Amino acid sequence: MVGWPLGRRNGPIGIDVGARSVKLMQLSADRSRIAEAVRWDFPAGAVAEGDAWPARVSEAVAKAREGRAFRGRDAVLCLGVRQLFVQNLRVAKVPAAELEQVVREEAAGRLPFPVEEADLRYLEAADVRHGDMVRREVIVMACHRPVLDSLLGAVEQAGLRPVAVDAEPLALLRCYARQFRRDEDKDQRAIFVHVGATNTAVIIAQGDDPLFIKYIDLGGQHFDEAVARHLQMSFDEAWALRRHNGDRRADQQDPEVARSVAESLRPAIDRLAKEISLCIRYHSVTFRGQPLVRLVLGGGEAASGLAEQLAASLNLKCELGDPLRSFENPRVTGRKSQWDVTTGLVLREVSGAENRRGRRP
Repeated sequence: MVGWPLGRRNGPIGIDVGARSVKLMQLSADRSRIAEAVRWDFPAGAVAEGDAWPARVSEAVAKAREGRAFRGRDAVLCLGVRQLFVQNLRVAKVPAAELEQVVREEAAGRLPFPVEEADLRYLEAADVRHGDMVRREVIVMACHRPVLDSLLGAVEQAGLRPVAVDAEPLALLRCYARQFRRDEDKDQRAIFVHVGATNTAVIIAQGDDPLFIKYIDLGGQHFDEAVARHLQMSFDEAWALRRHNGDRRADQQDPEVARSVAESLRPAIDRLAKEISLCIRYHSVTFRGQPLVRLVLGGGEAASGLAEQLAASLNLKCELGDPLRSFENPRVTGRKSQWDVTTGLVLREVSGAENRRGRRP
């Protein structure tokens, strides 16, 4: 595998800005070990949007680096659900030279901002049947340029130099392509489900080629709200109860508390399973020929209990993602699955030509 340029001790710093925290990671130059990693939580009640958000991100990134062993200033950033428009589109099958214009015209009426102000990229998925016609399925990813510039500015204000910008779904797929890298894995289709604080990203791929990407408006925040309602407690109390109980080993959990939390979460998890099943149905109807062989569960909300419930509801093998298992002695605290996006960022190839501000996915 290609390492970072000779003479560099470490790769660039991957920065994953979430709704509740900022995670930073850096690999050694040969990518064999994690040189440094840290999670920095935003203050309770901080809002993940608005005019004050860039300053909050800049402050969090700067504080996360204090006293840590990060080296250099190069950084790879991530566009997540708050910055990214993602949608599968079906367009006319045209010569390659004409496809970009066709995609932009089709996306123009769907974007929540003017297409002239969009930084837009697309991935070709496959040819699909549409009635009696064959059309091209593409995955459109777009960001409003002012939002992108705001993120770049926030990271620069923290003293770092952005050398690349990645899309969260692509970082996730890159991360798990490293985990599942046998020859047979490259030919199989799988669904990757990243359950975060406010939303869930669903990626269906064959090997490391994405076929379908969707964000579901359901995450850990909704789980905490469900527990708070069911047990008649405050949101903060529900958050603390769920984290304290969920991060313990099964034999150390209070059975009564675990049962109450499980009952509280059942409607939300049933809804999540239903939304994922719709994604699976779209895949089976659109991309015929191969079934999904597994569901890989990642993100900060990934846990064995959730994996078991999804497996039973979807009748599909479900396993927890482990983005760190191929690194030597990864000294990272908390659930390993929460580092899947950050791992994908630091695995991104960055050439010398990209070593400038604002490199897009």
